[in-house]
Amino acid sequence: MNTDRELRKLLLSLDRRPYPAYRSLEGSWRFPSYTLCIDHVQGDPFASPSHLTAKIPLETAAFPKEMLSTYERRVAVSDRLLRNFGAMLKKASFEKRGSGKSGLLTVTRPGQEILKRSACEVGDKCISVRFHVGFPAAGRTILAGELETILFQLLPPCIEKAFLYRNLSSEDMKDVISLADDQKYLREKLREEELVAFIGDGSVLPRESGVSDRPMKGAITFTSPESLAVSFRLPSGRLIRGMGIKKGVTLIAGGGYHGKSTLLKAIERGVYDHVRGDGREYVITDDSAVKLRAEDGRKITDTDISCFINDLPNKTDTSHFSTLDASGSTSQAANISEAIEAECRLFLIDEDTSATNFMIRDELMQRVVSGNKEPITPFIERVRQLYEEAGISSIIVVGSSGAYFYPADRVIQMDEYRPYDISEKVKKIVLSEKENSPSLYAEGFHLPRTERPFHFLSDPSGRKRQAETSLSGRQRGKGRPHEHMKIRLQGDTGFSLDSISLDLRYLEQLVDPEQTAALAYLLRYAMEEQGGFAKSRKGLIDLLCKKLDSEGFDFLFGGRYTSSGLALPRKQELFFCFLRV
Repeated sequence: MNTDRELRKLLLSLDRRPYPAYRSLEGSWRFPSYTLCIDHVQGDPFASPSHLTAKIPLETAAFPKEMLSTYERRVAVSDRLLRNFGAMLKKASFEKRGSGKSGLLTVTRPGQEILKRSACEVGDKCISVRFHVGFPAAGRTILAGELETILFQLLPPCIEKAFLYRNLSSEDMKDVISLADDQKYLREKLREEELVAFIGDGSVLPRESGVSDRPMKGAITFTSPESLAVSFRLPSGRLIRGMGIKKGVTLIAGGGYHGKSTLLKAIERGVYDHVRGDGREYVITDDSAVKLRAEDGRKITDTDISCFINDLPNKTDTSHFSTLDASGSTSQAANISEAIEAECRLFLIDEDTSATNFMIRDELMQRVVSGNKEPITPFIERVRQLYEEAGISSIIVVGSSGAYFYPADRVIQMDEYRPYDISEKVKKIVLSEKENSPSLYAEGFHLPRTERPFHFLSDPSGRKRQAETSLSGRQRGKGRPHEHMKIRLQGDTGFSLDSISLDLRYLEQLVDPEQTAALAYLLRYAMEEQGGFAKSRKGLIDLLCKKLDSEGFDFLFGGRYTSSGLALPRKQELFFCFLRV
C-alpha cells in the first residue's frame, strides 16, 4: 500500500494541471493512524464532491472490547463517533479558496434517531468513516496546495480526535453504551410484559417546531397515570417508571391541541432509539409498529383488500386488487393489508389522517344505506378481530366519534399534555349505552394472502444491464462499473429510478433522507440482480434484510465505494417502498 508521503509527492506534482488529473489520486494511502481511501474523484470542481473513506484499525482506535460487544453498542458507538467527527470538521479552521465546491467538507449529520449508517461503521477490524471533500481548483486548474492543506493539516487531527479512544471522553462513551443497553433492555421487556409501548416519566414529547425535531423548551414533561404505570430496573442501575401500554385496543382521546397526536407521534418514533437529550430516550415501541393512514391517489398492485372491501358493483376481484389512483378508503385498506404482510404487530392510527368512511359507519347511515349496498367493512368491525385472531394491537387517536370506545380495552385522555386513564369511566358509560353499541364483529374475517411474487422481473427501460455483483459470484470491482439504472433523489422522501418515480412522503416512519436513499439503492439492486427470479414479496425482502445484516451496505455497490449517505430502513418500509413500484 502506498504511503502518505507518496500521496503528498504525487499530489504536488499535479499542481496547475487540468482537473481530471486528480483522478490519479484514487486508491488507498497509509497514514500513521489510519488508511485514507480516495474512492471517487469528482469530474470537475462544480460536481458533487469527491468520496473519501478513512479506515482506523480497531487496534489503533483502542476501544475497550466490551464497548463493541453487541450490535446495539456498535451502532450507538458509530453514531456517537460520527457526531464527534462532524463537530471536529465544523470547528476546523480552513479558508475556502477556489471554484465551485472547492474546499467543501461534508459528512452526514444525524438527526435525533440512532440509525445504522454507511457514513460510519464499526467493523470487525476497523472503523470506517465516509465523507466528501471538494477537491480545490481555480476554474478547472488543480490547486494542489489547497488540497494538501486539507489532507495533511486539517483532516489528521480531526480523525484522531474523533476516533481514537484516548482522545475521547470516557464518561461520554460510557453514557452512550449505558443508554444503548437500557434501550435494548426496555425493548426486551416489552415482549416479556405483553406491552406494545412504554413512555418513561420525565419524557419530553412536544417538538421545538414543525420543522425541528429537537425537544421543545419548557414543555410539560410526561408522567404516567398510576393505573398504567410500570417500573423497570435498567442495566444502568436506574429505576425507571413510566406508562406501559398493553396489547389490545388502546384509544388516545381528548380535546383539540391537548397532546393526542403528540403522544402518538412519540410512540410512532419509538421504533427507533434516540440520543441522550432528545426527550424521547425512554419512549420505546414495538419495533414492528406501523403508522397507517389514508393515501389518496397511491398506486396499488395485486393486493388483497377483501377483508375490508368486497362485492364492488363492477365485480372487481378485491383479493387481487390493483389501481393507479386509489381512494382514501381503498388506500387505507391496502396499507393495512401490506402492514400485515410486513409482519406488523401494532397499528398506529390517527383519525385526522384516516378515511372517515373506512373507519366507521354510524347507525343512521346504516339505516339509510343498507349493508348489502356498502362494499366497505369499516375498521371498527375488524379492530377486535385483528387483535383476537391475529394478535395485532391498535393504538388509535380519536376526537370526534365515540364509537371506538366500545371495542377499546383502555382509553387514555390527554388533558393539557398530561395523560389520564379514563378506561373505567368509559366502560361504565358504554355499559349504560349498550343498546346503542355499533357492530363490532363483521362476518368473513380473514388475513390477506401474503405469498405473492413481485411484478418487476426485468429492467423496465428495456436496456440490458449487468451490475458488478450478483448471486452467481461474478468477479467484483475491476474496471469501471457496468451501467446501472440511474437513481435521482427527489427531496427527503422521494426518488426516481430510470422511468420509475416513487413518492414516499406518507411513510411517516421514514425519519431520515438517508433511509430514502437506501431504499432507492435496495430497489435498484433487487431489479438488477433479482430480475427474472420469481420470488415472493416476503422472500425477496427477507433476502435483502439478510444481506444487510451480514454485509452491511457494501453489496449494493459491487465492491466499489459505498455511498456515505445511506441509513438503514426498517423491514416494514422496505415492503411499503417495493409495493409502490
